Amino acid sequence: MSSPKKKAKIIGVLMDLGADRRGVDMGPSAIRVADLNTRLEKLGYEVVDAGNISVRNPEMMQITDGKAKYLPEIAAACQKLADHVEAALETGSIPIILGGDHSVAIGSVSGLASFHRKRDQRVGVIWFDAHGDMNTPEISPSGNIHGMPFAAILGRGAKELTHISGFAPKVLPEDCVLIGARSIDPEEAVALKSSNVRVVTMRELDERGMSSVMDEAMWLASRRTVGFHVTMDMDFVDPDYAPGVGTPVPGGPTYRESHLAMEKIADSGKMLSFELTEVNPVLDISNRTAELGVQLILSAFGKKIM
Repeated sequence: MSSPKKKAKIIGVLMDLGADRRGVDMGPSAIRVADLNTRLEKLGYEVVDAGNISVRNPEMMQITDGKAKYLPEIAAACQKLADHVEAALETGSIPIILGGDHSVAIGSVSGLASFHRKRDQRVGVIWFDAHGDMNTPEISPSGNIHGMPFAAILGRGAKELTHISGFAPKVLPEDCVLIGARSIDPEEAVALKSSNVRVVTMRELDERGMSSVMDEAMWLASRRTVGFHVTMDMDFVDPDYAPGVGTPVPGGPTYRESHLAMEKIADSGKMLSFELTEVNPVLDISNRTAELGVQLILSAFGKKIM
């Protein structure tokens, strides 16, 4: 008797409010154009595409708070996403969230944490990013919320973000790992150092290698939890391989290093949900970044070389 198919639910979020540079709201479409759904099905998954959570365009609104731009709209979208993620988990599906800018991670982690909180379980987070995303309205140089989601899930920052789904924090810092950091704001660096989040900078990644870093990260994110959320800002990858991102930073991991990280996640069996953000087709070349994003998702979901 064959075992039932594993289930994946794709949720797009057309979020283009968290950053100044426009275009990431088209990211979910670019990723779907790269044939994510069919390629997941070929890996043996039963795929349900829930469509997109729509978010109003900046042209339709005014900024009311320069320290946290478009806060009410982003908070509302993140609550919708949290509800969708929790509903997907209720059906036994692994949520795959397609951003949009990285502020959507507040909703993703909120939904995952809410589902497991009701079962008295903790979740961890592995955060792949060139940036720290640990700003709050008080210290952010730009007021852009895509630089605040890591802080928000740890209970730091605007209550509209920290208390999505009605509780805070969503995760504990000792269950979280940031990998690939190489562009950190000065006050954000102070916040990261005091947070107890494990931060792996590019220097450490260079010195130790991706395999060793991933072994530690997965252990930290799962030792006291039921498993972990994986969130990848595509600017984690070096822009030579992923040019179509909102805030590219040279000196990131290579194509193969990025795949190795995802392949080891698949081997762990501890991933609870996956998120890919900051694909900007306006800045891309022949959809290269979305194509790589799909390849990385497939590696995280079990695709092997042979």
